[in-house]
Amino acid sequence: MKIALIIIVILILVVTITYIYFGGFKTINIQITTQGGETVVYEDIIGDYRQSGIVMDKVYHSLLDNDNIETFKGFGKYFDNPKEVAKEDLRSMAGSIVEEKDTAKLKDISGEFKIMKLPVQKYITTEFPYKGRMSVLFSIMKVYPALNRYTEDNGFENNTPVIEIYDIPNRKILYRKELINRE
Repeated sequence: MKIALIIIVILILVVTITYIYFGGFKTINIQITTQGGETVVYEDIIGDYRQSGIVMDKVYHSLLDNDNIETFKGFGKYFDNPKEVAKEDLRSMAGSIVEEKDTAKLKDISGEFKIMKLPVQKYITTEFPYKGRMSVLFSIMKVYPALNRYTEDNGFENNTPVIEIYDIPNRKILYRKELINRE
């Protein structure tokens, strides 16, 4: 009986420490800011949002291996609410943000990717610490409900696209929700 109690206590400690480490108690501070203007190389995706990580890696490695362009930030733009749209119909785009010094090289990229600049505009924004892939799961559980509450409480449209930027050097995930007033 004593051993079972010790094992339960250890499991609770491991779960609690993991939850704390990956941002489970992080306060989500939301604000409206003007952001954008980054050049992105991306691929459109139809289907499960879980594909976005694979596509980000594909774009990153293609740029690095084939075009000698090293990127440090991945991004995904998610258009649909997965609670309202069937998994196979979800629309998104994913890829890499290209540093300003490398944008001239993009005219010669070898992959079959698209290129665009993210629009500079006002967004509902927040950030979450990035400490590995588990951070993505914790951020989904914390950030999206906070963004939805904020839009509801402040009279903004809730079903608008969200951009996630994975800023690896600064170890954070940036969230930008398009800002549209409810009519």
